[in-house]
Amino acid sequence: MRALLQPGEEISYLFPASMVGGPYSSAHFLVAVTDSSITVLDTGLGGRTRPNAVWRRYPRHTKLGPVDLTVIPEFQLGGRVYEVDEEYVAEINAADAEWSADAMPPDPLPHL
Repeated sequence: MRALLQPGEEISYLFPASMVGGPYSSAHFLVAVTDSSITVLDTGLGGRTRPNAVWRRYPRHTKLGPVDLTVIPEFQLGGRVYEVDEEYVAEINAADAEWSADAMPPDPLPHL
Protein backbone atom coordinates (compact mmCIF):
# COMPACT_ATOMS: atom_id res chain seq x y z
CA MET A 1 0.00 0.00 0.00
CA ARG A 2 2.82 2.43 0.83
CA ALA A 3 4.03 2.17 -2.77
CA LEU A 4 0.79 3.86 -3.85
CA LEU A 5 1.23 6.79 -1.45
CA GLN A 6 3.51 9.78 -1.84
CA PRO A 7 7.06 9.33 -0.50
CA GLY A 8 7.22 10.04 3.23
CA GLU A 9 3.46 10.05 3.83
CA GLU A 10 2.48 8.67 7.23
CA ILE A 11 -0.88 6.90 7.55
CA SER A 12 -3.05 8.18 10.39
CA TYR A 13 -6.29 6.36 9.53
CA LEU A 14 -7.14 3.54 7.15
CA PHE A 15 -10.58 2.06 6.53
CA PRO A 16 -12.49 0.15 3.84
CA ALA A 17 -15.37 1.78 1.96
CA SER A 18 -17.71 0.86 -0.89
CA MET A 19 -19.02 3.30 -3.46
CA VAL A 20 -22.77 3.80 -3.68
CA GLY A 21 -24.49 4.37 -7.03
CA GLY A 22 -23.10 5.19 -10.43
CA PRO A 23 -21.02 2.98 -12.69
CA TYR A 24 -18.72 2.03 -9.80
CA SER A 25 -21.50 0.95 -7.46
CA SER A 26 -20.30 -1.73 -5.05
CA ALA A 27 -16.66 -1.12 -5.97
CA HIS A 28 -14.39 -1.53 -2.97
CA PHE A 29 -11.78 0.94 -1.80
CA LEU A 30 -9.43 1.62 1.06
CA VAL A 31 -9.35 5.21 2.31
CA ALA A 32 -5.94 6.21 3.63
CA VAL A 33 -5.86 9.42 5.64
CA THR A 34 -2.25 10.54 5.85
CA ASP A 35 -0.46 13.57 7.18
CA SER A 36 -0.71 15.26 3.77
CA SER A 37 -3.61 13.72 1.83
CA ILE A 38 -6.73 11.62 1.77
CA THR A 39 -6.05 8.90 -0.77
CA VAL A 40 -8.75 6.57 -2.05
CA LEU A 41 -7.16 3.29 -3.14
CA ASP A 42 -8.98 0.99 -5.56
CA THR A 43 -9.11 -2.67 -4.55
CA GLY A 44 -11.20 -3.74 -7.53
CA LEU A 45 -14.46 -5.63 -7.57
CA GLY A 46 -13.03 -8.92 -6.38
CA GLY A 47 -11.37 -7.95 -3.13
CA ARG A 48 -11.36 -5.51 -0.27
CA THR A 49 -7.89 -5.84 1.20
CA ARG A 50 -5.28 -5.34 -1.51
CA PRO A 51 -5.15 -1.97 -3.22
CA ASN A 52 -3.95 -1.99 -6.81
CA ALA A 53 -4.21 1.69 -7.83
CA VAL A 54 -4.87 5.19 -6.60
CA TRP A 55 -8.48 6.08 -7.38
CA ARG A 56 -8.42 9.70 -6.16
CA ARG A 57 -6.23 11.92 -4.03
CA TYR A 58 -7.56 14.88 -2.03
CA PRO A 59 -5.80 17.50 0.11
CA ARG A 60 -5.56 16.52 3.77
CA HIS A 61 -7.83 19.35 4.90
CA THR A 62 -10.75 17.82 2.92
CA LYS A 63 -13.63 16.86 5.22
CA LEU A 64 -14.99 13.31 5.12
CA GLY A 65 -18.03 13.92 7.29
CA PRO A 66 -20.55 14.38 8.45
CA VAL A 67 -21.40 10.71 8.32
CA ASP A 68 -25.05 9.96 7.53
CA LEU A 69 -26.12 7.28 10.02
CA THR A 70 -29.69 6.88 8.76
CA VAL A 71 -29.39 3.29 7.50
CA ILE A 72 -25.87 2.26 6.54
CA PRO A 73 -23.20 4.82 7.49
CA GLU A 74 -22.32 6.94 4.44
CA PHE A 75 -20.02 9.86 3.76
CA GLN A 76 -19.37 11.99 0.71
CA LEU A 77 -15.97 12.64 -0.78
CA GLY A 78 -15.32 14.33 -4.09
CA GLY A 79 -19.00 14.28 -5.03
CA ARG A 80 -19.27 10.53 -4.54
CA VAL A 81 -21.04 8.63 -1.77
CA TYR A 82 -19.25 5.84 0.09
CA GLU A 83 -20.62 3.33 2.60
CA VAL A 84 -18.62 2.17 5.61
CA ASP A 85 -19.18 -0.23 8.45
CA GLU A 86 -20.27 1.38 11.72
CA GLU A 87 -16.95 0.57 13.35
CA TYR A 88 -15.16 3.11 11.07
CA VAL A 89 -17.39 6.10 11.83
CA ALA A 90 -15.16 7.02 14.79
CA GLU A 91 -12.10 7.08 12.50
CA ILE A 92 -13.85 9.40 10.05
CA ASN A 93 -14.91 11.72 12.86
CA ALA A 94 -11.40 11.70 14.35
CA ALA A 95 -9.81 12.48 10.98
CA ASP A 96 -12.17 15.42 10.50
CA ALA A 97 -11.61 16.66 14.05
CA GLU A 98 -7.90 17.07 13.38
CA TRP A 99 -8.72 19.84 10.88
CA SER A 100 -11.63 21.43 12.65
CA ALA A 101 -10.91 24.80 14.27
CA ASP A 102 -13.27 24.08 17.17
CA ALA A 103 -12.18 20.48 17.80
CA MET A 104 -9.40 21.46 20.16
CA PRO A 105 -9.36 24.11 22.85
CA PRO A 106 -7.04 27.08 22.28
CA ASP A 107 -3.43 26.60 23.39
CA PRO A 108 -3.15 28.22 26.84
CA LEU A 109 0.61 28.77 26.39
CA PRO A 110 1.10 29.54 22.69
CA HIS A 111 4.43 31.31 23.29
CA LEU A 112 6.15 28.11 24.59
